[in-house]
Amino acid sequence: MLPMEKRVIHISEAEAASDFAAVLARVRAGAEIVIEGREPIVVVRAEVRAEPVRGRLLSECIALAKAHTEELGYEPTLDPDFAADLEEIIKSRKPREISSWE
Repeated sequence: MLPMEKRVIHISEAEAASDFAAVLARVRAGAEIVIEGREPIVVVRAEVRAEPVRGRLLSECIALAKAHTEELGYEPTLDPDFAADLEEIIKSRKPREISSWE
């Protein structure tokens, strides 16, 4: 059996802007959308991933920092402004309100 040819749909920038939800529905259904002005601007298509993307765990970050320190022979220093921003973010964190999720 031959694989089905992917549908390629060309639409205008205005059409995409007026109903982007419909553009995404077409992409989810397997189409590739080419949004055009005078010439093609962007191609929207579903991305196939072997595994979900996740962030790095804090423990992984610490292990990487330690390995980097051993590789360099000295500890990297954190930018003072960045450190202050992180400290402020950590201090201002509040527990998530999830009672409405139930």
